[in-house]
Amino acid sequence: MISITKPSLDDLPILTEIARKSFWESHGHSASAEDIKGYMDSKLTEEAFRTELLDERNIFHLIFHNGRPAGYSKIVLDSPLENIAAQNVTRLDRLYFLQEFHGLGLAQQLFEHNLHIAQQAKQAGIWLCTWTENHRAIAFYEKMGFQIIGESNFKISERHSNPNHLMGLVF
Repeated sequence: MISITKPSLDDLPILTEIARKSFWESHGHSASAEDIKGYMDSKLTEEAFRTELLDERNIFHLIFHNGRPAGYSKIVLDSPLENIAAQNVTRLDRLYFLQEFHGLGLAQQLFEHNLHIAQQAKQAGIWLCTWTENHRAIAFYEKMGFQIIGESNFKISERHSNPNHLMGLVF
């Protein structure tokens, strides 16, 4: 059974655990262990998530598979990007899953849930950044209809950035 819920402040430990573990699983080999740990210790903490959850612009969701937390998402409505002409576009800021839940179709379900929210809010499209070496994610987003529309850098530390694709989907 699959359920998708909006997290509350009571869910901070779950959200933080999924974020840290899934980030390590997908990006842990992209930089030094010190740089990855520094990023996680500054950006993927309960306090960081508390701040993000309290910001009404951020829309988070947790997805559960058979009662177990499997992943989470974060979107931000009305997040213009210079590579997309429309101003009313949504940023898919995060769509992270624990590796043990890959291949179950959960990412598509959570993505479609967020897509529905964006469409209900009269958004013209959705965009995201993904690491150029995350071939699984790139293939997933292309399957969902996204196209590469630019490049950016994801700063992990003062010493290290990962090249990212900007990907967009116009409705």
